Amino acid sequence: MNNPQAFPLHPQQWVKENKGMTLRDYFAAKAMLGLFSSGHFKGSVFSQNTVEVAKVAYIMADAMLAEREKT
Repeated sequence: MNNPQAFPLHPQQWVKENKGMTLRDYFAAKAMLGLFSSGHFKGSVFSQNTVEVAKVAYIMADAMLAEREKT
């Protein structure tokens, strides 16, 4: 799976240990925001639902990356 940096920098600007957020992480963060905003997952952000939201967010991110590969 192609998972590039979400906010790429010129290679000379990279810090060796930290190249930033990947596109997968960026997609998952956006999906997670939408999932929490939808009201589908009830309860506090700190509830057990948090793990489920994170799992679903990364499933959605993986699907978006796979679809991106098709174009």
